Amino acid sequence: MPKTIHVPAMARVEGEGALYIGVEGGSVKEIRVDIYEPPRFFEGFLRGRFFQDVPDITARICGICPVAYQMSSVRALEKALEVAVAPQAHLMRNLMYCGEFIESHVLHMYMLQGPDLTGHESALSLAEVAPEVVKTALRMKKIGNHLLRIIGGRSVHPVNACVGGWYSWPDKAELEALLPDLTWGLEQALASVRWANTLPYPDFHVDYEFVAMHKGDEYAVLDGHILSSSHGLLSEEDFEEHYLEKHVEHSNALHSYDKQGQPYFVGPLARLNLNFEQLADTAKGIAAEIGLAPPMTNPYRGLLARAIEVVEMYDRAITLIELYDPTGPSAAEFMLQAGQGAAATEAPRGLLYHRYAVDAQGMVQDAKIVPPTAQNLGRMEADLWKLAPSVLELPHEEATLACEHLLRAYDPCISCATHFLTLEIEQY
Repeated sequence: MPKTIHVPAMARVEGEGALYIGVEGGSVKEIRVDIYEPPRFFEGFLRGRFFQDVPDITARICGICPVAYQMSSVRALEKALEVAVAPQAHLMRNLMYCGEFIESHVLHMYMLQGPDLTGHESALSLAEVAPEVVKTALRMKKIGNHLLRIIGGRSVHPVNACVGGWYSWPDKAELEALLPDLTWGLEQALASVRWANTLPYPDFHVDYEFVAMHKGDEYAVLDGHILSSSHGLLSEEDFEEHYLEKHVEHSNALHSYDKQGQPYFVGPLARLNLNFEQLADTAKGIAAEIGLAPPMTNPYRGLLARAIEVVEMYDRAITLIELYDPTGPSAAEFMLQAGQGAAATEAPRGLLYHRYAVDAQGMVQDAKIVPPTAQNLGRMEADLWKLAPSVLELPHEEATLACEHLLRAYDPCISCATHFLTLEIEQY
């Protein structure tokens, strides 16, 4: 085994970072996921800004999941200002979320983690042998982007969302024109689940604490309570009492732990395990067809959880468009007042928490944002502690790929988290 393994940049993730594994006497002594991407200080940017600027600013935190940042921010500010949103405005928020889940999950499944499981270096090498698979994936993703553009004004960093609802109602005719594509996409999503179920996932299981949004009457993404597999239900406002952030010396991102000091898991696997019964009939049907039932405790099978969620979101999008009937103003009227509000939503990568305090003029006095990847970093390091002993004797390339694949299975968004991968294994 070589003394060091060095990967200049981890492929197929968003952002930059490094992994250090220290070995002494044949045993692992130290593991660090070193995130060196510079902090971005979004919380600082928001202080002193007018509240209605916040959704457009927070959307810039991520180009892949801007909707989650917008929706967490508008919901938290609506709580602070005691704003009631019209049912049709809420429906459109749910629909825009469908577009984000579709485009993000399809990207991960076919372009990021999929090559790891199919023996390809990248989506480009996959396209050389299976061009129709890649073309289908790109079309599926494009439908999600198109949905974002119709509702949000553009497919990246949408600009139509505001506190109280929308600046203008999305065009009903344009949404209805997308129904044939969504129907096609739903069939492809069902096929994707069947494909994902055949992949050779590594045999790796952990007894996780799963944390996700939860509602009794639907598969929660936009709102609800927070549910932990270990600690039960809690309100969005109580999140910071139960889940704590701390600085670690080797990372520009905070790490999150529960009150007992244990890392926890957010993301598709957590959502599916905690909300399986809330899936719509189509997603439940394909899960039954492939024999899938919770709990799933293998992080690599997050790809399969994503595939099930893509079915759920295509199916939900069709239903929501059929229910859409905009009437009245697109945004609620309300009076400015001082207040504080907290809200969580589900980004494709997991639970995302925002809290804001505003003064009587609507100026932001305080802001706190807890991204999903930052919440998963402690859990990712814990998983590496479990994996590392089994890769120490592998050849250089295999050891590197094994570590990369485990982290890539989480679909980390390092730029969101900085508020990998250089891999180095050092033998003392």
